[in-house]
Amino acid sequence: MINDPNGKRLYLTASERQAFLKSAAKTPGAIRSFCETLHYTGCRISEALNLTVDRVDLENETVVFETLKKRRSGVYRSVPVPAQLINTLELVHHIRRPGKLDRKLWPWSRATGWRYIKSVMQDAGISEGPHTSPKGLRHGYGVNAISSGVPLNLLSRWMGHSAIEITSIYANAIGNEQKMISARMWEDLN
Repeated sequence: MINDPNGKRLYLTASERQAFLKSAAKTPGAIRSFCETLHYTGCRISEALNLTVDRVDLENETVVFETLKKRRSGVYRSVPVPAQLINTLELVHHIRRPGKLDRKLWPWSRATGWRYIKSVMQDAGISEGPHTSPKGLRHGYGVNAISSGVPLNLLSRWMGHSAIEITSIYANAIGNEQKMISARMWEDLN
């Protein structure tokens, strides 16, 4: 289910995600890179805040997250990202520069990260609701991936889900996202 118990949407739509990125581009570098990381990876806020320099793979254009919702530590997943995010991370955090590899990219608290995300969403003009949160970005990533034809097994791995059944909620997209998915089904007939 991608709605809360009151029927309110829990994910950002494609247009809200675009507005979020535009708004993030106007913020200081570290906030911008944080926002873009959540947007392009669908990671949990705590996973982003745990990200270190050595987990950004510039060559393969992936970011490696420790999946923090697992019952044990040391479970990692590699998430492919666009070159744009890799460039932002390099520009802001100097990933290639020699130095301490286990340096965190964002030395903030969870509450500070949350405030930055909420502020960028507000500046983007995204109406207040349960979708205006870091988790709304995560859910928006999942809906976007399904709308783009990403197989459930890959999306499950990228999001760090323990079971594909958890990931399948994104296949229950509603509204315009559902229309986009159904339109792809009929493309071959035209």
